[in-house]
Amino acid sequence: MKSKNMQMGDLERRFADIIWENEPITSSDLSKISEEILDWKKTTSFTVLHRLQEKGIFKNVRGTVTSLMSKEEFKAIQSEQFVTDQFEGSLPAFIAAFSSRQTLTEKDVRELQRIIDAYEENNS
Repeated sequence: MKSKNMQMGDLERRFADIIWENEPITSSDLSKISEEILDWKKTTSFTVLHRLQEKGIFKNVRGTVTSLMSKEEFKAIQSEQFVTDQFEGSLPAFIAAFSSRQTLTEKDVRELQRIIDAYEENNS
């Protein structure tokens, strides 16, 4: 279900969060909540929903909107896409770039080590 463009702008992300937090949700209720929270007209909600459907993130079947992927799955795909696009797919290059400007706490290092250990355990 990967798409070449899984990026979302800030308003699209806020709209997607509304869906993820309320699904399943009728398209009518979605447009009402979007009007309240985002100050959008019904047509704007349907336009943005259509774009997110084209990306394979949500579906609208007979007026009921649900996700095709969880928020966590979406973030994972975005992360993969970012590392691929910006660091030629190299996670170590990404971590090196990140840690050159951001301090990794001991907690961060322990969590990264836990992830590596779990990966090695599951793939040995």
